[in-house]
Amino acid sequence: MVNKKDITGIILAGGKSSRMGGTDKGFLKLNGKTFIEYSIEAIKPLVSQIMIVSNNPDYDVFKLKRVDDIIKDSGPLAGIYSGLQHSKTDYNLVLSCDIPLIKTGILEHLIEEQDGFHDVIQLVSNHKPMPLIAMYTKRCETLFYEHLQNNERRLHVALSHLKVKNIVLLNSESELLTLNINTPEELKTLKYDIKH
Repeated sequence: MVNKKDITGIILAGGKSSRMGGTDKGFLKLNGKTFIEYSIEAIKPLVSQIMIVSNNPDYDVFKLKRVDDIIKDSGPLAGIYSGLQHSKTDYNLVLSCDIPLIKTGILEHLIEEQDGFHDVIQLVSNHKPMPLIAMYTKRCETLFYEHLQNNERRLHVALSHLKVKNIVLLNSESELLTLNINTPEELKTLKYDIKH
């Protein structure tokens, strides 16, 4: 298994959250804790350093390295690229800040499956690839830059040019733990499901 000193944690918190009424999703709360705090807690035991990719200086309150999106308003591809550019490690654990139920154990699967051959190791939950819960090697940076320079912002297009390994999560609990929250309705449903 890859040593944690060789892994950087990259938390993506740069989205405009238009479906959330413009609210910064990282600061949404569930059980009195912000979404980004859940992300930090899940990723912390596995990495040597955590950085938050966001142009919002409010995230500085967490006393972690914060890096701006190098190419503004260009989605997750640009966010991951910005993180990789600042990373000093070969391996990078990428996590979006809108997956509040994520657990360290799930992220650990990505590290266990790292084989040195694949560029990206991503989770597949509920038959859907999850490139925002994934391990990226530093070598992805160059290709991501080329795509962004060519005005290609779709992450799945960039990934189609890389060696990607899928880790399939099978049980229904895993589906809940990897759920990303995009709308006020989804947040409401999640709060309800947790209570019942």
